Amino acid sequence: MGSSTPSVVVVAGNPRPGSRTLGAAERVGHAVAGLVGGQLSEPVDLATFAGEILTAEHPTADEARARLAAADVAVIATPVHKASFTGLLKAFLDLYGPDGLGGVVVVPVVVAGSPAHALVGEVHLRPVLVELGAVVPTRSLVLTEPDLAALDDAVDTWLARGGDALRRAVAIDLQADELVGATR
Repeated sequence: MGSSTPSVVVVAGNPRPGSRTLGAAERVGHAVAGLVGGQLSEPVDLATFAGEILTAEHPTADEARARLAAADVAVIATPVHKASFTGLLKAFLDLYGPDGLGGVVVVPVVVAGSPAHALVGEVHLRPVLVELGAVVPTRSLVLTEPDLAALDDAVDTWLARGGDALRRAVAIDLQADELVGATR
């Protein structure tokens, strides 16, 4: 953190590599990077190193964890599994200590098969992110099957509603980083 160009990291918590969740997260990441004038980095697809997350040594997960913690903005996406976010994403987030995502502005994205799961991001994922110190200035973006078919429209509609809050949160975060850097 702390550069004039915000860094944007996408994390997909789907247990299937190259999932629709990853594709949707990347699309949201591009839109968010455009909104805040940021630079999108290589996505973190948790499925590609899921096998090591619960082991004693997890170097790939540690590298991904460090990239996420150093980001200015993160798009964290999950499909709905059993009316919650995935255990894979939970296990990854559990690798952080208190305030491990301190100051990272996070956009939660939930890919749900049914509108009945629209609150998964707010009720289940947001509290974990906030507990880790993340700033979550907008409602979660919930994408259902029809939304995935018209992804650009769904993302644009969500940005029209939450984009200003997201932009302000990123600007405040960058200003705070500059102040901290100036006092060192």
